[in-house]
Amino acid sequence: MVRVKSRYLLCEVNATDRNLLLQLDDRAVTAAVKDVVQRIHGDYGAALCSFGFSVKYLNAVTGIIFLRFPKRCYKLLWSALPFITSIEARGKKITCFLNCIYVGGTIRTCQKFLIRYNAHQLRRMLPKCKNEEERRDVQQAILDCCLTRNHTDESEDALESEEDE
Repeated sequence: MVRVKSRYLLCEVNATDRNLLLQLDDRAVTAAVKDVVQRIHGDYGAALCSFGFSVKYLNAVTGIIFLRFPKRCYKLLWSALPFITSIEARGKKITCFLNCIYVGGTIRTCQKFLIRYNAHQLRRMLPKCKNEEERRDVQQAILDCCLTRNHTDESEDALESEEDE
């Protein structure tokens, strides 16, 4: 049997009102993407993207979405994303657009890129800090953006597990 290869698209939802993003759910995003692919690429695009397409991750607070779809149609789907102007979720129309940040072969590579991207965004925020407390918070957030665990974290976990016993 042949394995079906997939692509993962890392997108950022940019909305005029960030509070409305909390109402987003994966079904609303799926419906909006399938609708725009149908509208732009017709029945051919809808048929290609209907098999194997799913929203793997949605963080409504940060507006980050991982979309999974077959490798053979990722350019088709990618080309339709700029035409999303709104997403209807829970009866409300959220005016927004999707910004494609990264295309990867695995969720893991997308996660690694997202961590680097967030650290870069935090570094851009550092010069804009108004006081020393904000600056320390941003610096701590930059230090927290890593995939590997520090030796101090491992020793703290070991101490906590010993205390639990």
